[in-house]
Amino acid sequence: MGHVENLDLTACDREPIHIPGSIQPHGLLLVADALSHLVQAGAGALEERLKPYWLGQPLDLLLAQEVAPQLASLPADATTVVLERRVRGHGEIFDAVAHRAGEYLVVELDPINPQPIEAVSLLGRLDGFARSFEQSGDITTLCERAAIAFRALTGFDRIMIYRFVDDEAGQVIAEDREPELASFLHHHFPGSDIPRQARALYVRNRVRSIPDVDYVPAPLRPSGFELLDLSDVGLRSVSPVHLQYLRNMEVAAAASFSIVRDGVLWGLVACHHASPRRLPRDVAVAGTALANALARQVQAMEQAAAYDERLRLRSAIDEMATEFSDERSAERIFQDLGTRLCRLLRADGFAYVAGGKAQPHGVGPEPSAMADLTAWALARSPTEPWATRSLSRLYDPAASWPEQASGLLMLPLADEGQALLWFRAEEPETVRWAGNPHEPAVSDDDRPLTPRASFATWVETVRGRSRAWTVEEIDAARRIGRAFAEARINRRIRRLNGELHAALIERDALLQQKNLLMKEIDHRVQNSLQIISSYLSLQAHEAGPGPVADHLNEAKARLSAVALVHRRLYRADQHDIIDLGQYLRELLDDLRTALGREWQPFITSAFAPLLVAGRQAMSIGLVMTELVLNASKYAYGGSPGPIEVRLERHHTKLRLSVKDEGRGRQAVRSSSGFGSRMIAATVGQLKGMLDYDDSPDGFGAVVTVPIES
Repeated sequence: MGHVENLDLTACDREPIHIPGSIQPHGLLLVADALSHLVQAGAGALEERLKPYWLGQPLDLLLAQEVAPQLASLPADATTVVLERRVRGHGEIFDAVAHRAGEYLVVELDPINPQPIEAVSLLGRLDGFARSFEQSGDITTLCERAAIAFRALTGFDRIMIYRFVDDEAGQVIAEDREPELASFLHHHFPGSDIPRQARALYVRNRVRSIPDVDYVPAPLRPSGFELLDLSDVGLRSVSPVHLQYLRNMEVAAAASFSIVRDGVLWGLVACHHASPRRLPRDVAVAGTALANALARQVQAMEQAAAYDERLRLRSAIDEMATEFSDERSAERIFQDLGTRLCRLLRADGFAYVAGGKAQPHGVGPEPSAMADLTAWALARSPTEPWATRSLSRLYDPAASWPEQASGLLMLPLADEGQALLWFRAEEPETVRWAGNPHEPAVSDDDRPLTPRASFATWVETVRGRSRAWTVEEIDAARRIGRAFAEARINRRIRRLNGELHAALIERDALLQQKNLLMKEIDHRVQNSLQIISSYLSLQAHEAGPGPVADHLNEAKARLSAVALVHRRLYRADQHDIIDLGQYLRELLDDLRTALGREWQPFITSAFAPLLVAGRQAMSIGLVMTELVLNASKYAYGGSPGPIEVRLERHHTKLRLSVKDEGRGRQAVRSSSGFGSRMIAATVGQLKGMLDYDDSPDGFGAVVTVPIES
C-alpha cells in the first residue's frame, strides 16, 4: 500500500455514477430512437428472457402495446411514464417504465412480484402506518415508528432512518433490525460515504434497489452506448466502490427510499439484508408513498416547532422593544437588558460593543478581546447577522477561550462600529462513528479507490463546538436590530418634534407680541390722523365759506380715506400677504357707510380672490378710495347714482376698474387736480398703468398693476 498521502479524497465525488454503461442483471433495458421508436441498443439477457430478435425492432412490437400515445400524455416537464400494460417474456412478466433521455427513449423491464400484495391490503397497511406517523409526538418517535413500518413492508433484516446533519455527514436516528445484527443506532457516517452526485440522484430517484451486491453487470450493447445517461433508470448499475462498501458492512442486498423535504434531501430510509433479496415494484411504489408521508410529517413537525420558537422570540422581542424607545443611552439600555437578551437566545454570554469598548454579561472572552473580535466579525458581515458554532476554526485567537466562546452570533447595529454579540460555550460532543471517519481510503498505483473496510464503532470527542444557532434565533437577532434601529429613529423624531413644538410656541409668542405692537401703532396712527382731521375741520370753520375751506375739506376727506385704508389693512391678522379681493370688499363696505345710506344700493362690486403684498394692497386701496370718492362727487352732481367696482386677474397682473353712468369726464375735475395727481403718482409707484374710458354711457378708470406677492 503506498502513496496514501497523495490520494485525492474527492475522487468519489467525481465518479460518473449516472453513466455506468451497464445495468443490474435482474432486469432488462431497451434503448430506442426517440422519434422512430426503433430499438438501437439494450442490456441484459434480452434474447433468453424477451425476444430472440430485438435489435432494430419497433418498441410497440416488443412491448405489445402502443407507446407513443402514452408518451403524449406526459406533462411537458415529465421524463418518466409507467406503461399501461405489463410485458410478457419467456416464462416471466415485466413491469415496463419508459424514460426520455435526450435523443433516446429508454425502457426498463423489471420482473413483477411473483406474490403481489393485494391492493386493498396494501392500502390498508399504508393507511395504518400513516396514522401512526400522525400520532407521533416528536421526530424521534416518528422515525422509530417509520423504521418498524418499512421493515414490515419490505421484509429486510435491518431498517435505518438516516438523517443528514452538519458537514454533509449523516446519523442513524432510528433503527429496526433482527436481534442478532449489529446496531448502528446513533452512529454517524461521514459525508464521503454518500458522494455529492449520489445525493443529487437520491432526490431525482426516490427509490433504489440492489438485490445482490455480488451481481455481474450487464453492459449496454452494441458498443457506442457506454456514455448513455441512465440517471432516471432504477436498474442502473451501482458504483463498484459502493458495492464493496456494502460487502464490508456484511450486507448482501440493499434498498433505499429518499426522504425529501421541500426539494432537499433530508434523509434516507436505508434497507439492508444479509442475503440477496429483491424489492418488487409494488413494494417499491408503496415504500415511496410511505417515505413521502414520512417526509410530510417531518416537515409538519419541524414547521410547527419553528413556528412555536418564532412566536416565543417575537413575543419577547416585542415586549423588549418598548424599552428601546426611552431616552436612555444605548449603553444603559443594553446594560439593563443584557441578561434578558442572553436568555432570549439561550446564550451563555452577551456583550454590547461600541467604540472599541465592550459591555459584557455572563460568560465570554475578556472585554479587551471583544473589540478585535467585533472588528473581525463586522468585516466579515457588516450589515447582516452572522453566526458560527466553531469560532476557533475561523478566528485563531478564539482557540484560547473555547470554554467561553466556541459559538458566536454577531448583530451589526446601524451606527458604525457597534454590534451585539451572543456567546455559547464549548459543548464537547461524543460522536459514535461507524468506523474511523479519519481513516483515509487506500489505493495502490494499479487499482482504484476502495472504501473503508471497518464499520466497528469508533468513538470521538468533538471539541471547539457549541450548540448550533437555529435559523429562528438568527432571524430573532435580525428583528432585535430592526426594533432597536426603529426605536432610535422614533426617538430622534420625537426629539425633533419637541424642538419644533417649542419653536412654534416661541413663534406664536413673537407673533402675539408683534400683533400687540401693530395694534398699538395702529391706535396711535389713528389718533394722530383723527387729531389732524380735527385741526383741518377747525381751520375750515375759521376760514369761513370759500376756496380755502373747500381745499381744507378735500384734504380732510382724503385724510379720512387714508385713515380708513389704514384701519382696514391693520384689522387683518396677516399684514405681509393678504387677500386683495376680501380687503377691497370690506374697504368698499366702509366707504358705503361713510357716503351715507342713500348710496348703499348704488355701489356694486365684483372682486376676484387675489393674494398680494400688504404694502401693495394699501396703495391699491387708496387708489380705489380716491376713484370712488371722485365718482360720488362729480358723476351725478353730488346725488346718488350707479358706481361699479371690479377687481380681476389678468395673467401676472391685476386690473381694478371704477365705472359710473354719469356725465362723463367733463364733470370731473381736470387731470391737473390734486386727486388725479395723487392717483397717477400712486399708480406710478406700483409700476402700473392708468387708463380712462369716457363714453356717452359714463366714465370709467382702469388701473393695471403687476402683482406683488
